[in-house]
Amino acid sequence: MRRTTIALAVALFASTLALPTQAQPEADTKFIVGTKEAPPFAMKGADGEWSGMSIALWEEIADQLDIDYEYREYDLEGLLAAVADGSVDAGVAALTATGERELLMDFTHPFYNTGLGIAVAPLERESAFWSGLRRFFSMRFLRALGLLVVTLFIVGICVWIVERRASPEQFGGNAAKGIWSGFWWAAVTMTTVGYGDKAPKTVPGRILGLIWMFMAMVLIGGFIAAMSSALTVSQLESPIRGPEDLPRSRVATVARSTSEAYLRESRIPFHPYRDLKEALSAVASGKEDAAVYDAPLMQFEVSRLGGKIEVLPGTFDRQDYCIALPTGSSLREPINRVLLADSTRSLWRDIVFKFLEEAPPPPPRPQD
Repeated sequence: MRRTTIALAVALFASTLALPTQAQPEADTKFIVGTKEAPPFAMKGADGEWSGMSIALWEEIADQLDIDYEYREYDLEGLLAAVADGSVDAGVAALTATGERELLMDFTHPFYNTGLGIAVAPLERESAFWSGLRRFFSMRFLRALGLLVVTLFIVGICVWIVERRASPEQFGGNAAKGIWSGFWWAAVTMTTVGYGDKAPKTVPGRILGLIWMFMAMVLIGGFIAAMSSALTVSQLESPIRGPEDLPRSRVATVARSTSEAYLRESRIPFHPYRDLKEALSAVASGKEDAAVYDAPLMQFEVSRLGGKIEVLPGTFDRQDYCIALPTGSSLREPINRVLLADSTRSLWRDIVFKFLEEAPPPPPRPQD
């Protein structure tokens, strides 16, 4: 019996040693945290120290989990590769969780929800006279005016046809003279000026005149509305108002980013740039018409450019920022617990308000 007990104990001990262990840093080993420049989420100062929204959040997490760490800087592609192959223990910046990236690494719960934005260069301000003149001869105004003139000529031709024999003194003469007389009558009738110099005498002509009077009230109202719309368009309005205008524009974005993936999937031609500053500079110089990238990052960068660029209101193609971890990392659950703690959620509101001066929604809780 004693031999059997000893044999079982030895077998149990051997099987325990044979169990696979999850790779994680030793207690006295520093965690390596990869990051990249992504203002205002991650910013490197002149002294080499890191700050920003994501950095402040990570430091709170590390403090609560008693993690000793050091930062290691990468570009976007290098950071994703380092997380995927385990060269770093965490990736902290403004990293979007995507299905493609999830195949290579793990992500924590999102700590910030946003979307892509569009940055454009505002049109130069014009003098009131030239601005009004330009808008007066805009295509929108000219189309409305041309439609009205064509309608007047059609009505003028109709009244000339039915009145030229019965009222030659008013609508007679050659075709050009008669049609011009009909055009004149249609115009004064529509505007209710009513000079009285011309009026149909035949029954068909008067029926036509009656129909035209009612039609004219509707047409003149629509024409005035079209004129007002054309003449009150903002002189700073960009020809790009949303994602639907991008296929007809020269678009800049950051290479190997989620915004590049969106443009590629949407079949929108684009020019990739090394970083956001280069993409925005291309828009400011007129080389590109618009830049597409994560909205909060563009808004922060644009605020430093002194009005050379503006970010259009609204976002599209939702982006969820998370902390990236190597697949199977033991940090995932502890970090998620800290992210979902009420104290962290309250701290995150303060962090976002400090950097973006807005009250953000709290990080989402997992669904029950």
